[in-house]
This record gives sequence, structure tokens and C-alpha cells, in this order.
Amino acid sequence: MKRLTATLMAALMVLTVFAGVASAADTVEVRGPVYNGSDVESIVESYSGSSNYIEMNATNFAGFYYDLDDGLESEYLRIYNNGKEGTNDADPLSGDKIPEGGLVYYSVINMTDYEYAYNETEIDTDGDEIRTQYPVIGLFAEEYVPLKNTTPDLLAKLIQDNDDEVTLRTGTSYDLGHGYELTAQQIDVEGDKVWMELSKDGEFVEDQVVDLTDKNYAIWSYEEDVAGEDDVEVLRVRVTDVFQGQVDSLAVVEGVWMIDYMNVVEIEDDDTFGELEVQTTGNIEGFDDQGIMMWNDNSMTLDEDDTEEIAEGLSFKTADVESGGPMRFYLMKEYTEPGTYEIRGEVFEDEPGNWTYANFAGFYYDLDDNLTSESLIIDKSGTFDQTSSKINDTELIYYANITETGFEIDYNDKDTDGDDIRQTYPVIGLFAEAYVPLKNDTPDLLAKLILDNDDEVTLRTGSSYSSYDIGYGYELTAQQIDVEGDKVWMELSKDGEFVEDQVVDLTGETGSATWSYEEDVAGEDDVEVLRVRVTDVFQGQVDSLAVIEGVWMIDYMNVVEIEDDDTFGELEVQTAGNLGNDVYGIMMWNDNSMTLDEDDTEEIAEGLAFRTADVESGSDTLRYYLYKEVTIEGEEPAEPTEPTEPTEPTEPKDNETENVTEPTEPTEPTEPTEPTEPTEPKDNETENVTEPTEPTEPTEPTEPTEPTEPEEPATNETEEPGIPGF
Repeated sequence: MKRLTATLMAALMVLTVFAGVASAADTVEVRGPVYNGSDVESIVESYSGSSNYIEMNATNFAGFYYDLDDGLESEYLRIYNNGKEGTNDADPLSGDKIPEGGLVYYSVINMTDYEYAYNETEIDTDGDEIRTQYPVIGLFAEEYVPLKNTTPDLLAKLIQDNDDEVTLRTGTSYDLGHGYELTAQQIDVEGDKVWMELSKDGEFVEDQVVDLTDKNYAIWSYEEDVAGEDDVEVLRVRVTDVFQGQVDSLAVVEGVWMIDYMNVVEIEDDDTFGELEVQTTGNIEGFDDQGIMMWNDNSMTLDEDDTEEIAEGLSFKTADVESGGPMRFYLMKEYTEPGTYEIRGEVFEDEPGNWTYANFAGFYYDLDDNLTSESLIIDKSGTFDQTSSKINDTELIYYANITETGFEIDYNDKDTDGDDIRQTYPVIGLFAEAYVPLKNDTPDLLAKLILDNDDEVTLRTGSSYSSYDIGYGYELTAQQIDVEGDKVWMELSKDGEFVEDQVVDLTGETGSATWSYEEDVAGEDDVEVLRVRVTDVFQGQVDSLAVIEGVWMIDYMNVVEIEDDDTFGELEVQTAGNLGNDVYGIMMWNDNSMTLDEDDTEEIAEGLAFRTADVESGSDTLRYYLYKEVTIEGEEPAEPTEPTEPTEPTEPKDNETENVTEPTEPTEPTEPTEPTEPTEPKDNETENVTEPTEPTEPTEPTEPTEPTEPEEPATNETEEPGIPGF
């Protein structure tokens, strides 16, 4: 059985703000390597090499946990071609069918350093020595901490491990995530101690007076008995400074580590996660460390044009290929929770990197047609490590080429003007975004591809369901259905303003009709900017409906113009046209040199950046990857909350100055606005106004009251939150 006291939520969320611009999306899909072959059996045979399986791991799939600084990976997913875990004791792969035990997931425990580099001589507030490493394990792309160093049966989610410097004014809270907050309640009058409090969902959990007397810092290590395990460290806070001023009282925190110990995941043999069943929690054959092994308890088939769920957001996605065509699929994880996510590429160590769609999921890729567009290459020879990590100008080269792709839906009819419609369109990737050239073979004028789908959507006229949000401010509305029920009046708008409309007539033989809207754009004539396929209309006594199946649109009102010598971040356009061999596209390179320093983020262009590892002191290793940030819009993080009144404040000493700010002078009341003229009431309608009752005569505004003198703050009253930059 599986006992979860917490829901496994989406991970890889970046807790700090990215360097660079994060693009926005409704969902984020992270894909693994793409496999091609006649069927799954042949794919495993051709890709497995000397082994008997293909493997997806943290180096080729950004959905799995990876520690760049220490080069640690934890999760592995394998497809074996000869029975359960490759032991020949069950059915082998057959065609597109993966038999029971043929899909195996492993996750192993690693020891890793805290983000803040603690040393072995440091002690906590109780005088105990502190550990400098902790165990960590990936579980379906989430980062967990085993409560016991070598056993993965009790896991708590890692919610904080940072070395950020944060200044807290007393009374303000530091949001640790998952409902936990850390609050600096008071500073003592000598300015060398701070009363810290941990709370969960606004309720008190634990507190500690952290003493910095004659010390540069102090460490609060909070231990608790959790899930039957004694003295589990659940929180570590490093306080580096306190300040007691006449107005402000401050505490500086540099380094916080915490696990969600109130929501422990317990894992036992035979527990199930999606299609996977736990076989082992402990020693795993073939791995040096203890961990978890699970496999598919039932056979699974990778059908064409499908998404096959595995477990906890992991899936196989297969291509929609022509009948008799090859099998093509990849592992993917999809995120839908609001937040900022990092899509990373392959990790390189002490060698120049190169990235394409195959090892960087941030680049454009069309699975159905197996089309790719972008690549980034460090064209450098010789040593490439910490001693020589400079990329000279022209050595970082970016390519994006135009390719033809089919529409998501097969259009087999003429448009509303009776013209034949094209079956393919040009597309080009530009910094991981899909664009459409206004001219088929020239990339100098590009419009962002907003939508290309084959979704069936029903629009009800005259209701809140009459409009279809295309994105970027564009909306498609079914205005009216004619009384005969075979035509629909469609309208396109942008930011609420009318753009174009069309009566779409379905009286033809096909029973459907396509509205293809063309416009003159950026000096180019008759550019198709919208395509809508209407498959049905219905005029009833109550409801009037229109069914659309397939919408394609580009953001033609915001065209990107690209010319030679244009710059995008660190890159400068060298060619926008024929790249050679009749391949048309864009080529750029770095106009200035750049250096990949240790523990750094080096921006490239438009949200693309390099991230480098913080390696051990004295090491020359250069470990780095390419990444892109994508944001799912949602509710913004809450501001620091007003703390609750401390439960047991200490009694102030004689002549002790309370830790509050001086009350500010009250502001002058604003002049009341002139009342608006009330509307004339209808016949027999009682007007909702106060005396006088004459509807046309507005009431006299009341004289503003004199502001009261602020009261002296009460004992132990905390000050308003809001440290700038917190």
C-alpha cells in the first residue's frame, strides 16, 4: 500500500529569481531524449548498445533531480528488452508492448553538502556539533530527505537549502514555503540576541533565543521526533548579525535549511505509484547506495499519437505518424502549478558543449514530423576547464533554420472565399519559441505562433461561452447563428477591439468550412494570420451553438524584424537568409568574449543562459549546462505577514526600551470628493439614498473628522513588516 501524508507536487521550481527573462506559459513540458525506430523493441535494441536497456537519467532528462554543484544524480528510468529488470524471467519486449517488469524506475540516496558551507568545528545553540552533509533522494523529480541516512522508507520533502542573506525587521516573517514561516520576534536591548520563532500555517511550532555574544554568528538547529524517528534535524538557521537601534531592530539570516517534516512520505514494498509498484526499499543490485526500485505491475503499450501515464506526472509521449510510419516517443513531465521552472540541457564537464533539440528540451521540436530548428555550439578547441573557461568572440554560435511543418489538423476543404488552402506552413525556432516567417524562405520578418491545435470547442452565442481565448489578447467570438442553422457569424477581436468578421457557411458538401483570414503585414501582402475550421452549427429554441475544430494563428500585430548586426543579448546576427545548401535561417555568434566562472549564471540571449557549478575548493573542474526559464502565471507569493502576538514574551528589564518604531505623524485627511449626481429613479422605484429623499439633490458631504492622536504602542508590540528587498 502507499501512505502519503502529503501530495507530491511539481518540482524543479526555481526558488530564486532567474537571471534573464522568463517566458510565460500555461503549462511547462520537460522532455527527455527522442527515440526513433520501427517499434519499441527495435528502439531498445538499437539504442542500448552493449547493455540490455535504454536509460533516461538526470543527464538527458531535466525532469529528474540533479545536483550541479556536486554532480549528483539519483533517478533512472530504464526499458529492458529481456524480461523483468532484464533477468529473462518474464516476457521480453514485443512490438510496442512493454511487458510487466520491463519498465524499471530506480532512485538512490546520495550524501550532499548544504548550500551554505558549514565546517565540522561549528556547533549549534545547544553546543552540539553539526553535520556538514545530509542525505537526499529524488522521487519523481522531487527532492526528498530520508529521515534515516541510509534508508529510503521515510522521506520528507526538502523545502529550503540556501545561503541567501536575508534581513528581518522584528515582527516580519520569512516565508520558507509549505506554510512554514520564520519570524524574528524581538532583539534584546544589548543587541546580541534574537528571539526566533518557527510557525506553520500561522500556528506556533517552536522558538529559540539565538545568542551571538562574542560570536560572529550562531546556528539554531531544531530537532524533532518524526514518524517514530528520534532527534531528526528539521530546521537549520544561521544568524550572522543582530542590530538594536532607536528605531529599527534587525536580524540577519544567512543560510536556511528545512524539510517538510509534518508531511512524511512512507514507502513500503508493494506500494503503487501510477503504473509502478515498489519492489525494493534498501539495497539495489547494481547500485552502491541504498534506494528504491519499482517496475510496471502490468504491461503497457505505446500507441501512436498518445500520452501513456507512468507515475506522478511522468509520461511517455508518442508521435502522430502516418500509417506504417516509424515509432517515435520521449519521456516527459508536465507542470501546471504556477511558478517559475528551469528547463536544463545536457550537462558538460571540462569540454565545450553543443546543444540541439536532442539534448535540450528548451529548443523547438515537432515530435509528429520529427522537425528541429535550433542549435547552440561552443566552437572551441583545447583545454576548457576552470583554468581556461573563456569563450572568445565568434566561438559561441547559434543557428535557427526554417522548416516546413503540417497543420495540427488536416484541412481538406476550401476556405470561405472558395480558394484552396495550404497544407503546410513555415516555422522557425527562435530562442526556444516557435515563430512563423511571413515569407516562406526568408527569416527577416517573423510572427510568433500563438496557436495550432485540433481541439474541438463549442461556442454558445449570446453567453459567456461565446468567445474563445486564443491568447495574446486575441479572441474568437460566435456572434450569431442564422435561423436556418447552417451559417455562423464569427468575429476576431484584439484586446476587446473589433478586428475582422466573417459569415462562415456550412451548406457545402463537406459539412464543414474554413475561415482563412489574410492581412497585409509589415509590407507583405496577403499573409494568412488566422485559420478557423467550423464543423457544425446548431440553431435551437433556446441555444445557438457553433463547433470549431482546429484554430491556427500568429501574432501578426507584433512582428519581429531581423537584420544583420542586430543583437540579442550577447549574440549578434551574422546572417538572416541562405545559410548554405539552400537552408534558410539565422546565424548569430557572440560579439564579445565571455567567461564561465565558477558558481555563476552567464546570460546568453532572450532567457537562455549558462549555469556553472560551485565545485570544491582547489578543483579545476568546469561543470555547466544550458538552461531556459519558463513561468506559469498564477498567484503571486504573499507579502511578509503581520506576526501574531508572541505567546510568552519575556518581561522587559528595568529601563529597557521596547523594540518598537516611533509612531509616525498622522497624515492630513484628504478633501472629500464632490458627490456625483444621482440618477433619476424609475416610476414606482424606491431610490436607495439617505436623507434628503429628493433624488436629484445630492447629500451634503460630512465634514472630515479630526485625526486622533496615535496611542503609545503597548508593551511587546511589534513594528510594521516590510524590509526593502525582503
